[in-house]
Amino acid sequence: MMHWFYPGWGYDGGMIMYLGMFLWVLFWAAVIYFIFRLIKLIPINGASERRNFTETPLDILKKRYAAGEITKEEFEKIKEDLNRT
Repeated sequence: MMHWFYPGWGYDGGMIMYLGMFLWVLFWAAVIYFIFRLIKLIPINGASERRNFTETPLDILKKRYAAGEITKEEFEKIKEDLNRT
């Protein structure tokens, strides 16, 4: 017969109950983490194109020039710098 003061590891001792609660918290934390990771993969506002990590510096320079971020003189100067390296 187990008494209320029994310091065991069974359900009467309560230690296994704390382990179970910890594992449930860990489980739900993992579920929430993976849900947020999946949400980050879904395109937002029709942005279906993911960043292309194979872009060269020259490609980026051409996009900046086409967007009007830099002038033709700046474009030519940076292009020469890139071709020297």
